[in-house]
Amino acid sequence: MRAERQYLEFFEANERLIFEHSCDIMNALRREAYDVFKKRGFPTRKVEEYRYTNVEAAFTHNFGINARRIPFALDRKRAFRCSVPNMGTAVYFMVGDRFVPAIKKEEKVSVEAFIGSICDFDRQHPGMLADYYAKLCCCGDNGIADLNTMLAQDGLLIWIGKGCKPASVLQIVNLGCGSVDLMTNRRVLIVMDDGAEAQVLSCDHNMEKHKFLTTQVAEIYMGKDSRLNFCCIEETDENNVLFDNVYVRQKSGSVFNGGFFTLRNGLTRRTGYVRLDGKEAQTNWFGGIIGDDKEHIDTNLLVDHAVGGCKSNILFKYVLDGESVGAFAGKVLVRKDSQKTDSQETNANLCVSPKARMYTQPMLEIYADDVKCNHGSTIGRLDERALFYMAQRGIPPKEANMLLQEAFLSDAIRQIQIEPLRERLKFMVEERFRRRLKGCGECELCVTK
Repeated sequence: MRAERQYLEFFEANERLIFEHSCDIMNALRREAYDVFKKRGFPTRKVEEYRYTNVEAAFTHNFGINARRIPFALDRKRAFRCSVPNMGTAVYFMVGDRFVPAIKKEEKVSVEAFIGSICDFDRQHPGMLADYYAKLCCCGDNGIADLNTMLAQDGLLIWIGKGCKPASVLQIVNLGCGSVDLMTNRRVLIVMDDGAEAQVLSCDHNMEKHKFLTTQVAEIYMGKDSRLNFCCIEETDENNVLFDNVYVRQKSGSVFNGGFFTLRNGLTRRTGYVRLDGKEAQTNWFGGIIGDDKEHIDTNLLVDHAVGGCKSNILFKYVLDGESVGAFAGKVLVRKDSQKTDSQETNANLCVSPKARMYTQPMLEIYADDVKCNHGSTIGRLDERALFYMAQRGIPPKEANMLLQEAFLSDAIRQIQIEPLRERLKFMVEERFRRRLKGCGECELCVTK
């Protein structure tokens, strides 16, 4: 409990301050989360789901915590002007856990949509979030989520009303910012009402070369016949640690498309849990991960088919170079009487370097008899025959290696539903393999790194 102790002591010493700079909905569960975290602490490597990530080591460093929520100086126009060609976006910022308005005053996305601070919404509409906040990540389910619930003081709320379909892509830019090594605890709450549709792009970047540790808990509610395209792109650096927990609950007829792409990082651990609660609901999880040097990327997913007649598709691809480490565990649970379930799970991995390591564990747990479920995984190296074929046609070895790695990730990229973003990500992946990409490449933030 050495790593846990410093966070428990911080909470005990700053409880009044944490409550004061937050809101009722977030404060209501804070003490309960403290009690659970004090009892259970962080998950250890003896827990199967965390076998390949040393959580305690990641949290041992003495990070600062901005409990007073002092705003960081940020010239938004200079700091970030990232854009995706041919894609209309409404841009919003999260600097730490603080919601910051867009670069320019955007027209209202919709009279039936809210994009902003959880605390601002809770103060304006007391009690409206009671059925949503911290209901998918119950205390005790996950030590990281408990810590987040204990310390998080604000976060991002996206509420899309019944039948509402914003035309713009909602782009959330998460910036690591601070003059010291810093820990941020961030919440994301997305509520899609019946028949609502939205497209959300979330990007992670760091502004300075300090060490940043981020815990994030995202809870996503999908109403009947709602549809959400949710894509996350991580472009940070070797000093960044991210523990991301994504929880999704889907009602009948809803469609969730979740894409997770890591182009550059330090240590990333992503936990995903989706529960299909209504017939004909469909969930698609896909990702492309690039690792080199000593980067660490661990993905753990659980898809719970609680009712019959639903579909799930999982596709994750890793390309690992240097001494990087990747891990993937995906479990599809088909409960009793969940007949007519259709599920496909695929994890394919490419180890470019002999020192790279990949651990993969696709799983099926089925208690119904009328289902169509498949799963598989592969770990391999670059195809020597393809390299020889390309060399015969005058393609230099480095170029051939890059082309094969790009082609390997193309299946995951094709799953992106937003066409301009799909094309942009192809370019970013190429730049990453050419070792030119240190960020998005279009902003002053990245140029000055």
